This record gives sequence, C-alpha cells and structure tokens, in this order.
Amino acid sequence: MRIAHVAPLYESVPPRLYGGTERIVSYLTEALVDLGHEVTLFASGDSQTSAKLVPGRECALRLDPRPKKSEVAAHLAMLAEVREQADQFDVIHFHLSHFLHFPFFQDMAERTVTTPHGRLDYVDLAPAYQRFPRFPMISISHSQRAGLAGANWLATIQHGLPVDIYEPIFETEAEEPYLAFLGRLSRDKRPDRAIEIARRSGLKLKLAAKIGDDDRAYFHEVVEPLIDGDRVDYVGEIAEGEKAEFLGKAAGLLFPIDWPEPFGLAPIEAMACGTPTIAWNCGALPEIIDQSVTGFVVNSMDEAVAAVPALLQLDRRKVRAAFEKRFSAQRMARDYVAAYVRLLAGSAEAKAS
Repeated sequence: MRIAHVAPLYESVPPRLYGGTERIVSYLTEALVDLGHEVTLFASGDSQTSAKLVPGRECALRLDPRPKKSEVAAHLAMLAEVREQADQFDVIHFHLSHFLHFPFFQDMAERTVTTPHGRLDYVDLAPAYQRFPRFPMISISHSQRAGLAGANWLATIQHGLPVDIYEPIFETEAEEPYLAFLGRLSRDKRPDRAIEIARRSGLKLKLAAKIGDDDRAYFHEVVEPLIDGDRVDYVGEIAEGEKAEFLGKAAGLLFPIDWPEPFGLAPIEAMACGTPTIAWNCGALPEIIDQSVTGFVVNSMDEAVAAVPALLQLDRRKVRAAFEKRFSAQRMARDYVAAYVRLLAGSAEAKAS
C-alpha cells in the first residue's frame, strides 16, 4: 500500500525533546515500513525516517532560532505539496490539528484519514467539521470523540511504542524511591498535584518537563515556589534517550491531569519500563490504565495519596507484560492498516454504486 503521512511542523519526526504527536507519527511510519508498505512522510527537513521524507520546511518550528516564523504559512505550503503529489498515494493520513487540510482535499476525502491528536471540545471545531462531513476520522481514544460525536469516525486506535525502545527495570536501583512527573509544567497537567501527592506520601518527586511559553507564568507563580531541589527536584526537559532511566528507576509515575486528555503518552512509556502510574480520572486514562495492574485511576487527592503504598507493591513484570500486549507500535500499525483497508473498500464500493 502507498501511504502518505502528513505531520505537524512544530517538532521534527521524531522530536528531539517534547512532542507526543510527532513521536507517534515516527513510531507509526517506521512500523508501516517494517510491514512492507511504501510510506512517504511530509514533515520538517530535520526529521529522521526510514520512509521517503518530503520536507515541509528546512527544520522544525520550535527549534528554529529565527524570530519571525509563520506556522500557518509553513503548513499551507506543505499541504500544497501534498496536494501536488496526491495521485501517488492510496491513502493520505493527516496528523494536523483543527482541520487545516480539509479545504485542500474535498474532492478526494474518501482517500484521506485524519487522526486528531488533541482535544476536540473547542467551540469552533464541531461547526467547522459540519462543513466537511465526508472526511473519515480515527480517534486515539473513545473519550476523545465526545467533543465531535457526529464525525465520520472510522476507528479508535490507541497509541503504541516500539517494544524494544525502553528496557524495563524490574528492580529499581535508586538510592531512595522517588515518584516521577513527565510532560509539561502546565496548569492542565497539574504538577502542583504531583508535588502534594509526593509530600503527603513521604516520597521524593522528580519533575522532568517542558516549560512552554504559555506555561511560564503558571510555573513561576505556582510550581517554582514548591521546588526545593531536594524532596521536589526539577531536572529539566529530558531527551528521548534519558526517559528509560528516568522512568525505569522511578517507583511510580504521577499523571494527575486536570483536562480531558485525548490519550496520555507518558503512562504507556512508564509501562514499557515496568513502572506503574497513578492517574486522575480524566479523559482517556480509564481506557489506558488497568486498575490495580498497571496503576490506579483516582478521583481525589486523598485517593491518590492512599494509592501510593499499593502502587509500590505492584508487579513490575505484569506492568511490562500489559504494555507488550496492548501498546506496541506493531499492534498500532496493524490496526491502522486494517482501517486503511476498510477506508479503501468503502471508497471502491461508493464508486461502484
């Protein structure tokens, strides 16, 4: 099958640092190449891929030091290139947010599929989608669909990681057990909750997270005063190669989010390391965490603190086994291929009628 993947240009594929969408695009395209498909990746020119790379711009937007950049112009130029090459592909798979690509591909919507990687409850999204109802969509969790319930949903396909990307650590080697927080230091991710859980449970907390431009005020006002460099330690934004040790040596991951998370990549990264998670009952987390096996989904601070002793007793080998069964990149790729086959079969049937 000839498959095009169109990635956002904010980060390279895979990203050097933070960037969940681009990381999943990388894992998926690599797995599809391994399955023998002819894959073309439209992404930033500093991307690394086994697929054929078509650069949308010379480097990722976030790490481009030039001060004046236009995200919209960059993505529009890339979409124009995708449009010019569209006849070369059986399926064009978009990973862009907010349906920017829809007006370009209305006459071939049945050969496209869109995976939105963010929340879908913005007030303008449903009215916008109503103008383009023929575009097939693939959700990354069932809960993600709530904001766009009337869309042309083709499938729900959960994320996956290469099974060999993280070496599990079944016996933690840290001098003192610590809890981990990984992601963004944003209000939605609630690092302040993570700090309170750690303090009340008596465990050390290590925060490895990005501080985005929109999050700086929250970080300085709310989070930074709680960091003492001892019991609460901010280690900065870590690279992909540092995650295995950071997560693998942790006694557990804290994921105390306060928003309708469409998926949540950090918990399955932790699972790959054999590390269980305490997560808030928001968004897709109940679909990801196997209660009392890979962690605990909680509804309050008191529940989270009470779950810490039980978290420390979970079998890390069972956590890793659950990851291999449910969240491998190979499983993800096979599920997407099955969705592509259904898409093309429906397109052929529509043409025949």
